[in-house]
Amino acid sequence: MKITPTHIHEAYLIEPQVFEDHRGYFFESFHQKKFYEQTGIITNFLQDNESMSNFGVIRGLHAQAGKFAQAKLIRVLQGKVLDVIVDLRKDSPSYKKMLSIELSAENRKQLFVPKGCLHGFSVLENKTIFSYKCDAYYNKASEIGINPLDNRLAIDWRIPKNKQLLSEKDYSLPSMREFIESNS
Repeated sequence: MKITPTHIHEAYLIEPQVFEDHRGYFFESFHQKKFYEQTGIITNFLQDNESMSNFGVIRGLHAQAGKFAQAKLIRVLQGKVLDVIVDLRKDSPSYKKMLSIELSAENRKQLFVPKGCLHGFSVLENKTIFSYKCDAYYNKASEIGINPLDNRLAIDWRIPKNKQLLSEKDYSLPSMREFIESNS
């Protein structure tokens, strides 16, 4: 397993070692001891989530706040997404910075998202199956988020504007500026 730090503090790209032959393939998708040895982070995943979406869907940018904050391990089982995280940890050296990376069933890359970072993704292929592990249980009352179409963020979701599909909840989220002002 190859673990590479990203420019977001404590966010890591994980690339498994794949063993493939005429029968198919095998790989470890996560190994806590190897992850800790390379990152110094101990995590205990408690919940697994999965979604299926078609081309054009944008989900996020979401996180959970306070004691319900979640670290996540993201992967794509089928299809392809553009995965995005935004660091909202005021004490982080990468505060307000953003990372986007393509994750797909084909490239098998995974992304470890630390607590305190917003997360979202756009779906680049129909019938994409997205899976992620969380180290804390979901708590609706602690949900926070930023509108993924915020002009100041200027995220290129790689979806034409006329094909972008967002939930009403995500459309109504505040801008980054509004979020930071209300949480100062």
